[in-house]
Amino acid sequence: MIPTWRLRAAFARRLSAMYGAEVPAYTTLLEVTGEVNDEVARRDPDVRRDARRVAAERHGAIRVGTPGELRQAAQVFAALGMRPVGFYDLRDAATSAVPVVSTAFRPVEPDELDRNPFRVFTSMLTTADRRFFDAGLQARLETFLAGRTLFPPELLALAERAEREHGLVPDQAERFLTLAVAAFELSPEPVDRAWYRELARISAVAADIGGVTSTHINHLTPRVLDIDVLYRRMADRGITMIDEIQGPPRWDGPGVLLRQTSFRALDEPRTFREPDGSLTTGALRVRFGEVEARGIALSRTGRARYDALTAETDRRLAAEDGAATRQDVARPLWEAGFPRSERALAAGGLGYFTYAPAAARPRDGRRPPADLAGLLEHGWLTARPIVYEDFLPRSAAGIFTSNLTGHGTRDTARSGTHYDGHRLAEAIGRPVLDPFQIYAAQQDASLRRALDALGADDARRNLCPS
Repeated sequence: MIPTWRLRAAFARRLSAMYGAEVPAYTTLLEVTGEVNDEVARRDPDVRRDARRVAAERHGAIRVGTPGELRQAAQVFAALGMRPVGFYDLRDAATSAVPVVSTAFRPVEPDELDRNPFRVFTSMLTTADRRFFDAGLQARLETFLAGRTLFPPELLALAERAEREHGLVPDQAERFLTLAVAAFELSPEPVDRAWYRELARISAVAADIGGVTSTHINHLTPRVLDIDVLYRRMADRGITMIDEIQGPPRWDGPGVLLRQTSFRALDEPRTFREPDGSLTTGALRVRFGEVEARGIALSRTGRARYDALTAETDRRLAAEDGAATRQDVARPLWEAGFPRSERALAAGGLGYFTYAPAAARPRDGRRPPADLAGLLEHGWLTARPIVYEDFLPRSAAGIFTSNLTGHGTRDTARSGTHYDGHRLAEAIGRPVLDPFQIYAAQQDASLRRALDALGADDARRNLCPS
């Protein structure tokens, strides 16, 4: 039996090889990422400890058109031990027309993440949203989507078996992996030019989803340990990068959440079917190469602080009227308004950490303090950051729109179709997990174990009341 995590690792490797063959600039991105990561690891022993995990780390992105397609994608990812985590509404996260809601399929248990932390950010078209699609276009779009098959029945049957039996025997595993990778390849089938153009006038993202008969990996993302160095080196190699790095600024405090950038979408040759039935050649720009730097997962309180700083950065940047970069504006705000150390982040309850008794903790008969700040300050506990495994709606939308050829159209006089995590879960047919709850459970379990080992009864009653 090939267990679930080995299926996931093999799928991630094969998908990366396929994408590198289809998009050669992605291979360049991997080369530069490896160079930067090796340099950082040589300087930092803590990084060397996680080097294997970082080297294997990828996230992909796909787009589907209907709840039925989303449920089928969820089945394929369930076979790989990946569950839907988080709800992201990209429709209002950017000024461009991005009519999708999203979740991320990923492992959730710490040991599974350590084995292979593969994630797939998966977006679904909101065909009923009247800001983008009128009733007539919605009907034609849904008819088009209903007539296609993204995932063949054999793949779905194998995926169901893999989920049920927690793996597959070797012959079945090989067949499953072959079919799964093929489902995300760029299809050679001709694109109906008139139909694609009609959707592209509304949204380039909508055209990429509903203007073709298949899905494909939109981007595949390695993790880099210094994204600013990578950004410069990619440009030095002649790769055109998007205008800025999305997410928190670079500063001398702890890295948190997620910073992302990408090279711009490339013209890729495609075959088109013209209105008269003839076939012609042309190009589309839909796929690009993203790269990410992951930091510490923030609590709800920490995330509120981050959102407030982002909003203030926006306000001041608008007042600058192009006289300063986002980095220039954001950095002093962060230096004034965010903890400057991991210990302060932990003590303030702004970030998530795992805790363990310190090897050199006090042993002179004193009782441990009853508060977390005291336990950290006086050397009773060590705190190790929990890596942020999820995504930021604004950053995702920013990456999407920075690679579009046009802003599309949106009828702001109309109201958008309501979506939330509960409705997305109904569409998927599986619970959409809350990432904050996942991080909090991991942190709380480690803290209870550490305090029990210390015999810190007062701290346990204070910090772990349940």
